[in-house]
Amino acid sequence: MSWQGEVAAPAVPAPRMGEEPELLTAACTGDPQAAHRLGKLYAQHGDRVSAKHWWELAAAGGNVDSAFNLGIWHEKHGSLVEAVTWYESAALAGDAEAAANLATLLLEQRGDVETARRWYESAARGGSRVAARRLALVCEDAGEQAAAREWHRRAAAAGDTASAHDLGFLAYAAGEDEETVHWWESAARGGHVESAYCMGLYLDAGRDPEGAEVYYRLAARSEHPGAASWLGGIALSRGDLRTARAWYERAANAGRAEDQRMAGFVCVELGDTASAGHWFGRAAAGGDAEAAFTYGLLLIAEFGDLAGGRHWFRQAAQAGHREAAVELGGLLTASGELGEAHQWLSDPPPPVWARPAEPELAARAELAALTTGRRGGEALDAAELTEILATWDLMTRPLHDHSDVVSWLVRRTAAHRSSIEHLASVRGTLLRPGAAPWPSPAEVQHVLATARDLRGRLGLE
Repeated sequence: MSWQGEVAAPAVPAPRMGEEPELLTAACTGDPQAAHRLGKLYAQHGDRVSAKHWWELAAAGGNVDSAFNLGIWHEKHGSLVEAVTWYESAALAGDAEAAANLATLLLEQRGDVETARRWYESAARGGSRVAARRLALVCEDAGEQAAAREWHRRAAAAGDTASAHDLGFLAYAAGEDEETVHWWESAARGGHVESAYCMGLYLDAGRDPEGAEVYYRLAARSEHPGAASWLGGIALSRGDLRTARAWYERAANAGRAEDQRMAGFVCVELGDTASAGHWFGRAAAGGDAEAAFTYGLLLIAEFGDLAGGRHWFRQAAQAGHREAAVELGGLLTASGELGEAHQWLSDPPPPVWARPAEPELAARAELAALTTGRRGGEALDAAELTEILATWDLMTRPLHDHSDVVSWLVRRTAAHRSSIEHLASVRGTLLRPGAAPWPSPAEVQHVLATARDLRGRLGLE
């Protein structure tokens, strides 16, 4: 039907070489189909001006495909005003693809959401998968979740894996487990890498590590760095250092500082200090305070490089790393620089949370971060959410009866009850999506401060 784009079966046969005289004769006598085919022939030969000429004659004779092609022609080589005019002409004649292109121009070039939405709906009802997806996203942006899900379903049913992936997120945020699994599995089977990764996280969150590993491996085949990182952690938990190194290095090569640091730790365990230094150095240069501290230790212990160690201790200390501040203070004292040493030793930064979290808690935190970051939202920080969940887990581990954890914590810590209840509420939302709206970034910061305060009161740093 059309020159390019989401193409249905052509309305007229494609022209063949040698047909020019025959087509020219027919077109000159007013045959719109011949004029359309002649325009296609000139377009195939790279003669845009002649193609436009014959399509204009064909469109004047009622050929809808030529009107559509003129829309594309003007979008690429002419004016957007003309493109809109021709797309609208084809769309009014029932061309769903033209309606979708028209809607996209109106939305992206003019910001006319309402008119674009009407044309997307017309195109979607006419069978355009692309329009159904774009309409779903417009509905999402308008806060119309029910309508968004309905149009995403139409697109997904027509094979759009991105809409299936989005349906998985919408279901996860609503706490609909069966729908979440259905759509993420469907998208993953269709080759959507991020859905395979999300399924891995979802299964890890549900304490199904074997099932999670299957999906992580599926995502890792397409070089998903997050999946490689999780596979590194799985191998490390099994004591398989070489496999762990291979996975962490795949994730590290994607620029992930945490995985660069983990690759460094595994290299240390394997006795490869040169590679460890490489990875710690890359992570440290990227701003990872823990890697900078460890790199400083490695430079001093393995290479006797006091100046290098001091440099990276200072970088880590300035980023808030307590142990680095203490080590830096010691080096400065030894070199007689007592003034700066006193500054670091008298008021070192507070301890940094460094305890590993259970996989299901880390997975829940990452899913919350991915969900809140969709469609330009302000993504919550997965590391901070993990710290919140892991702090509660650590504090309540001694309890046999969890029926009134809040009162127990109030008695143990003397902290204000409302702060502990707020922490418990946010934790519940992260573990049981759909129970309440996701916390705001400000709420997360408030609850994180409560978690750190409670750890300090309980001596759990």
